[in-house]
Amino acid sequence: MERPYDIVLFGASGFTGALTAAYLAQAAGPGTRWALAGRDRAKLERLGLDVPILLADAADPASVAALARRTRVLATTVGPYVAYGEPLVAACAEAGTHYLDLTGEPEFVDLVYVRYHDRAARSGAKLVHACGFDSIPYDLGVLHTVTQLPEGVPLRVSGFLRAKMAPSGGTLATMMSILGRARQTVQQGTQRRSAEPRPAGRRVSSLPGGVRYVGGWALPMPSLDPFVVGYSARLLDRYGPDFTYRQHYAVRTLPEALATVTAAGAFAALAQLPPVRGWIQDRLKPGEGPSAERRARNWFKVTFLGEGGGERVVTEVAGGDPGYGATARMFAESALCLAFDDLPDRAGQLTTASAMGLPLIDRLRAAGISFVRKG
Repeated sequence: MERPYDIVLFGASGFTGALTAAYLAQAAGPGTRWALAGRDRAKLERLGLDVPILLADAADPASVAALARRTRVLATTVGPYVAYGEPLVAACAEAGTHYLDLTGEPEFVDLVYVRYHDRAARSGAKLVHACGFDSIPYDLGVLHTVTQLPEGVPLRVSGFLRAKMAPSGGTLATMMSILGRARQTVQQGTQRRSAEPRPAGRRVSSLPGGVRYVGGWALPMPSLDPFVVGYSARLLDRYGPDFTYRQHYAVRTLPEALATVTAAGAFAALAQLPPVRGWIQDRLKPGEGPSAERRARNWFKVTFLGEGGGERVVTEVAGGDPGYGATARMFAESALCLAFDDLPDRAGQLTTASAMGLPLIDRLRAAGISFVRKG
């Protein structure tokens, strides 16, 4: 049955949502039927975009279910997703509607797999998480690297991030949610591992890397990204019979490395205390974020070293402001890719590499995100 919209963007009144809406207004072709959705019409109207506005509230499952039935792709920027995301996933899995988000929350990703993967696979819905800086540069960067290595042999890829960025209130709220829910994250991960089948006859290992010196200091990077890459590798035979991925955050000097590790450890420890989490979140409210001038100075660069079958390649994914400008482009292009491109016939919980892969890389290159081979 024909649906009135190709794409609905839910939560466009937030900081990243507004940037995504502005990009979509420029990038969507004249035949694209898209709309904004949220619970506050006045906030959405203040964006000044000449597109339909639909009312729905994540706390009202019936309104979200009605929204999912009206569109082919539902893209949401409303986090923390463990608090606000499940009703949208449930509605999309039931309606056969493709779902996109920007989550960096391992607990939420694992919860969705356990509760909704099978239902979405039956309805034909693609549930694709982490379609921004978490985790497109790593997931698609590894895919880009793997496709330049021999097939059918053990492969090893290491990723090294260098970046300049600043948080928004929404990002800070999500970080506090993740750090405050360590026990729930471990429990949900255990349930996921019990439910997800392992690839037959293949081995996949994907983890944050250890400390390494590679002309500079490579530090462990405990984020969702390695686990997204690992899921892609389990879904795609192209990653070979024995695939290993390690991800690092790169700094130039030992004092910088020590300062980074110390600051990250102190932040994570203090965030376990509810009063401290509240104080930190009060410093930057949801909807607030870095100025356009500050975002213009931000950048990211991820270098990948891939090895296998006696060959070695170096690739790079790079772009501008990672948390917001580049994320808005990645998210919007992911929605357009799901809506219009010729994609693999897969459904259920997927990744950007397994759901969209090379067509999305082509779109992102055209949008100013570089994917290149360096050596």
